[in-house]
Amino acid sequence: MTVSVDVTEEVPELVKSAEALFAEDAGSHDPRMDLGWPAREGAAYYQDLVEDENALCLLARSDGAVAGHLIGRLLPVSSLRPGAVRAVLESMRVAAERRREGVGEALVAAFVAWAKERGANELAVQAYANNEGALAFYRAQGFEPFEVRLGRAV
Repeated sequence: MTVSVDVTEEVPELVKSAEALFAEDAGSHDPRMDLGWPAREGAAYYQDLVEDENALCLLARSDGAVAGHLIGRLLPVSSLRPGAVRAVLESMRVAAERRREGVGEALVAAFVAWAKERGANELAVQAYANNEGALAFYRAQGFEPFEVRLGRAV
């Protein structure tokens, strides 16, 4: 298994992985999510991220096939919390057939190293509240609840 940091030439593979994430994760947990967004807008969005020095785009491969991806960002320092330099794990997917093989751990380890190199002292990730698998995985990687966002339909 390998994790690629320079994915400039692999944006189409990144988009395919994002499409799978949207279908599996958002498709199961968010009835209002536009599941067609990656196919429609993903290429331009991820190409911009690949070129952004404050963003990280990773692709994991196993046996030559894409096993997953991770998107991370370094956020601007806020005047409300001037001591917090935050890196956000924006999205991550590991292909179902590659789970429990260390792919997710390798992606998160690469994200943590990247964030540290850029001076981050806080890491953040969001997951759907009823996605127990994702929550358990992130807890196993050292993430702990910090804020809770509640929602309500009107």
